[in-house]
Amino acid sequence: MTKSAMKSIFISAGHSHTDPGASGSGVREADIVLEFRDLLAKALEARGVPFTRDGREGENLPLSQAVKMAAEADIAIEFHCNAFSNPSASGVETLSGPEHLELGARICEVVSKTLGIRNRGAKDEASGQHSRLAFISHGRGIIVELFFISNPDDMVKYQRRKMTLAEELADLLEEVVRA
Repeated sequence: MTKSAMKSIFISAGHSHTDPGASGSGVREADIVLEFRDLLAKALEARGVPFTRDGREGENLPLSQAVKMAAEADIAIEFHCNAFSNPSASGVETLSGPEHLELGARICEVVSKTLGIRNRGAKDEASGQHSRLAFISHGRGIIVELFFISNPDDMVKYQRRKMTLAEELADLLEEVVRA
């Protein structure tokens, strides 16, 4: 398969300095997902997998721009962290339209196994706190709730394994875009 026949991929950090999202353990969701998007970008670059992202390293473009960019890609993934009032809530989940439920399930498996957290599964776009976000509805994307930022144990596991997680997700995405 030639490079031009590969599927296109777009990766996005789900929050920004204007909308920092949830917080937990003294960390803002915006900071976690921006860092993770950039770690994944480096891992994809190392594999020679072409992609676009919502801004340069350390930068996150507004959602309106990210949605437009996502709509142009075959696979668009936006990273978030879940939060809940009960600090024992744990796990990874994805939200997407039906066309991406299978990939969402595979992403959940990788995150769950790598971080050692619960797999909450791939869900349709009407589920979760980010239901019907423009990123899914208009951008045809997948929202990945990496872990619960409100759960100190999830946070520790993420911090210890984030580099490995970026590498594992890059492996999965390389396989998918080259298929």
